[in-house]
Amino acid sequence: MNLLKFSSALKRSAVLLAAFCAARLAADVLVTTDGSRIVGKIANIHEGIVTVVTGYAGEIKVKQALVKSIETDRPVAFRMANGARVIGTVSAAPDGRLKIAGREGTTYETIDHIAASWAAADEDPDVVARRKKWSFEAGVDISGEKGNENQLGTAMDLKADRKGPDDELQAYTAYDRQVTNGEKSVDQFKVGVDYSDNFSEATSWYVRDEVGYNRVMDITFDEVAATGIGYDLIKEKNQTLTVRGGVSYRDYEYSAEANTPAFSGAGADFELQYALQVGKAQLTDKVAYLPEFQDTANFIINHDLEYVIPITKSLWKLSFGVANSYDSRPVAGVESLETLYYTRLVLTWGPK
Repeated sequence: MNLLKFSSALKRSAVLLAAFCAARLAADVLVTTDGSRIVGKIANIHEGIVTVVTGYAGEIKVKQALVKSIETDRPVAFRMANGARVIGTVSAAPDGRLKIAGREGTTYETIDHIAASWAAADEDPDVVARRKKWSFEAGVDISGEKGNENQLGTAMDLKADRKGPDDELQAYTAYDRQVTNGEKSVDQFKVGVDYSDNFSEATSWYVRDEVGYNRVMDITFDEVAATGIGYDLIKEKNQTLTVRGGVSYRDYEYSAEANTPAFSGAGADFELQYALQVGKAQLTDKVAYLPEFQDTANFIINHDLEYVIPITKSLWKLSFGVANSYDSRPVAGVESLETLYYTRLVLTWGPK
């Protein structure tokens, strides 16, 4: 009797083990038009790309036009080209179409008629793409030298970026201070915002405002505001080149020791912005030229070149850069061009 019970229990265990193994082995299958098979989990179909997550090669992206069929081991949500939505498990039909079996019945569709797909518990990727996302950066560096010169420098900056499908808002603040042989060689602060909104594929309008001070240049308060039109000469996934043109307003106040009258006036605003993504690293280069309307010989040029590379898989990066500021009419005893070199440890968080 005990032997029979043991045998029965053994059979039940074998059945459960087989069912467990079958569940573990179940996976989605993508077949391409040339007959290749990719086994894994189909994460989504979005903008003509099918993304399959595999255990042996990570994410594999296949052009939707090169997909012959897909099969899933779980319900998947679909949005068709005509806007219809279906949730069901997918298999290949004999006529080459996809058979989507759901609670409300069975639907047959061709792969080219699918606008998007995603896991049934997730959101439509188009809805996610349209959602505005915030990302943040905080950078700091401390440098020093002792010997021929005694030098101590500190710098910090904060950046916040909110991106949507058609607009972008950037907010930032930075402080740089450097003391060389007991005297301040750099002492400047700035805070600003920059907003742009695309009203066509390559054209946008923008508005920006920046305030701060530069005590080495004897500027106790300065504000530069600008608005105008931008145009994307290059707009690719990993590379952008944008030109901007508009009007600006400058307001400068100087210290009493500078014996220089305050200045305020309207002028032009010309900008060039370039960004290049190389793997996980990013290069940005920005130049702004602001001449006064009444006297074009009175102008400022701001330039910022930055190269950022990751040093960990997610949060930490290293930033190398140079910032140039040129004032055509500085106060007496101050150079027209001020250049700041920096290397900063940067903490980033938020959507990438």
